[in-house]
Amino acid sequence: MFQPARITIVSSDIQLVSHLQIRLHSKGYQASGMHCIDSVLGAFYSDPPDLLLIDLSANMECGTKIVSTLRSDSFFSVIPILGLIATVDNDCLNWDSCPLDDFISLPLDYNELFSRINLSFSRMKRIFDNNPLTRLPGNTSIQRAIEGAMGEPVSVCYVDINHFKPYNDEYGFSHGDEVIRMTARIMFNAVRDSGGGFCGHIGGDDFVCIVPNVCAEVVCQTIIKHFDLIVLDLFDEETKKRGYYPGSNRKGEKEDVPLLSVSIAVVPMDMPKLLHAAKVAEVAAELKKMAKDSNGSRYVVDHRRN
Repeated sequence: MFQPARITIVSSDIQLVSHLQIRLHSKGYQASGMHCIDSVLGAFYSDPPDLLLIDLSANMECGTKIVSTLRSDSFFSVIPILGLIATVDNDCLNWDSCPLDDFISLPLDYNELFSRINLSFSRMKRIFDNNPLTRLPGNTSIQRAIEGAMGEPVSVCYVDINHFKPYNDEYGFSHGDEVIRMTARIMFNAVRDSGGGFCGHIGGDDFVCIVPNVCAEVVCQTIIKHFDLIVLDLFDEETKKRGYYPGSNRKGEKEDVPLLSVSIAVVPMDMPKLLHAAKVAEVAAELKKMAKDSNGSRYVVDHRRN
């Protein structure tokens, strides 16, 4: 089913927000308004929109801080941000400190507004390789991030959901998609809370994050702790007590399928043996296999220096 794009409007001008909501609704968008700028970041972390309209005319300093904070976050960096500014402010904006995708002068010309919104969505589709389900950067960005991490004191953590395919087959794609989104958010929050890093979605139930070596194990422990806790809500009490449910393996044969868990392969990037990005994937595949050999969630760190 087609889902209309969701647009969040941030402005202390209640009347402006109300008019924008009405106009955007008339064009088929879902529009929500926020009058308190201080609560914007918290709202984004809990339920990010597809596009942000932010009024910079009333409080340029606070609005600029919000824009720069969102832009510095790998999860939110791809969300288009359009600034509403007073005409006299056009020449005063520092685009480096306020990295908008576009701006619209006040008072609004709504035909121009709708055109710029449409162009922003089109531009995002052309430029970014982000996964449409999780909004995390995809393979092109992941490859660049791994290459940039070569030789640095950071770890690439490959996160994989165990027993995802039989769960997806048994419970349906909508439930499977929710598990994917849930895992992405858990990983993203763990990385953010550790001090920041890169998060990416390879595809399907495979993810990558890159964090400083000193934070890697804590991030893995946090991902596992939160995943194992939240995943229990996906099953009924009887299934949780058993620890498995009836399903089918990849050959279509009936078997008891364990509850979902995660395996994480941790590859420190400052090891001499890592001469190219392909070697990183090779080491990760070996570690992930070791992690999957045990029941439940587990992470494995490569401590071998050679």
